Amino acid sequence: MIAPILAVAGVAVSLLVYSPDKPRAELEAAYPGAYSTVDGVRLRLRDTGPRNAPVVIMLHGFASSLDTWEPWAQQLSARYRVIRFDLPGFGLTGPDPTGDYSDDREIKILADLMNKLGIARASLIGNSLGGRIAWNFAAQHPNRVNRMVLISPDGFASAGFEYDKTPETPLVMRALPYVTPRPLLRETLAAAYARPEALSDETVTRYHDLMLAPGVREAILARMEQVRLRDPAPTLARIKIPTLLVWGEKDAMIPISNADDFLRDLPHAKLVRLPDLGHVPFEENPAASLAPVEDFLAGKTS
Repeated sequence: MIAPILAVAGVAVSLLVYSPDKPRAELEAAYPGAYSTVDGVRLRLRDTGPRNAPVVIMLHGFASSLDTWEPWAQQLSARYRVIRFDLPGFGLTGPDPTGDYSDDREIKILADLMNKLGIARASLIGNSLGGRIAWNFAAQHPNRVNRMVLISPDGFASAGFEYDKTPETPLVMRALPYVTPRPLLRETLAAAYARPEALSDETVTRYHDLMLAPGVREAILARMEQVRLRDPAPTLARIKIPTLLVWGEKDAMIPISNADDFLRDLPHAKLVRLPDLGHVPFEENPAASLAPVEDFLAGKTS
């Protein structure tokens, strides 16, 4: 009798924690944006600021969205044309119909988006995964990037992420398409902050809602299964543009010690350390973290 009782209890618990997708129409009403189809992917984007101003393109991190940049984008849009979009597989862009989440695919989509918008050159700002896409793009398209800001960028090997080897997807992640509890998500997001109390309920709600966008959780798993890091040193060495590394000293996700690797291999990079901030300083303390970036984009620092 115990086994059947446990089976019924397991089903009951699963039903209680089951997290279905949210209707796309509901999410699009709550999180507005324009849409543009590039290479078969319907990208959600925002394009603000003067059309004749220098262009800044912002690339968010893993499981995030264009909304993460809101405070910075509002400020920068006074002087720049600011473009940000949900990377394929995330937010309201949703899954890539090809199922390809490789860096080369992301780089092609970025280049073709720039072509579609009539942008010859831009400065790039990228965080974490977005930082990795940014520096790979700069290496492949050196004539299309003016300056680059990398905020805790990804790219070097770390525990569980070796070069030329696809990492194993944790078993617990396999349940992601079915179970996405808000308290667990809050705990995960809090780890990206030096001061977890700075994480607002509104931010948690946004992340949770967009994780529940149709197909996003399956796309996240697909991306994780396709990660294949390669030694970045030869690629970084080809990048000749001015580059600003921005790193929270209390980043628990990609530690600031990784900045030494980038400084070693990026010929024209300098580092700004942000005391008492974590992995997403543009969310945690937008004003303090943006100040050095504004100076750099304006050419006040090389």
